[in-house]
Amino acid sequence: MALCEGLGCGSSLLWPRVLLFGDSITQFSFQQGGWGASLADKLVRKCDVLNRGFSGYNTRWAKIILPRLIRKGSVLDSPVAVTIFFGANDSALKEENPKQHIPLDEYMANLRSMVQYLRSVDVPEARIVLITPPPSARRLNRLNAVVGEYASACLQVARDCGTDVLDLWALMQKDGQDFAPYLSDGLHLSPRGNEFLFSHLWPLIEKKVSSLPLLLPYWRDVAEARPELSLLGDGDH
Repeated sequence: MALCEGLGCGSSLLWPRVLLFGDSITQFSFQQGGWGASLADKLVRKCDVLNRGFSGYNTRWAKIILPRLIRKGSVLDSPVAVTIFFGANDSALKEENPKQHIPLDEYMANLRSMVQYLRSVDVPEARIVLITPPPSARRLNRLNAVVGEYASACLQVARDCGTDVLDLWALMQKDGQDFAPYLSDGLHLSPRGNEFLFSHLWPLIEKKVSSLPLLLPYWRDVAEARPELSLLGDGDH
């Protein structure tokens, strides 16, 4: 006898999703101690946190692939929160890294385009968080002052589009503090940097997911004699 024939299957569980979209700083966020892993741990039994980070990508490429990651009626239909975290590659100096560099005005246009696309697939701006690139200590093909221009541009797009924004570039340098301990190699986040990002991102995500219930009952609340009454009911929490 099939399992569902014996017990009844109940309704399918809709598992809410948080989508993290970005470059390598997002891709690496599920490493031990990473800010994405911390989000997933915080939201266990409430949301799936999906890592859609692409190392080396800029907003020109991100704008192209976003419709392949989320569309109306897909498994990612209407995520409860989306982070858009690009700029560390866009801000590379054109003369030294022309493949990744994106001009400032195009960077802004690409961010706006991604927000507009999400709106078109029923993800309202209230669910979106833009994150500025962090400060950069790498001298090879990035200058922190230039990265700051891209961070300011990201802030402007957030104001224009009505989304939340996390100004990581400014926060990591607040009151003239040394930002180097937040970086592992001058570009990517160190353990301390991951913790810093999570601590400032969580309040923005929390307000978007605060109403979500715990999925399926706490184990002490499962009916001992007939667990299916607890586990297959419509009021799972």
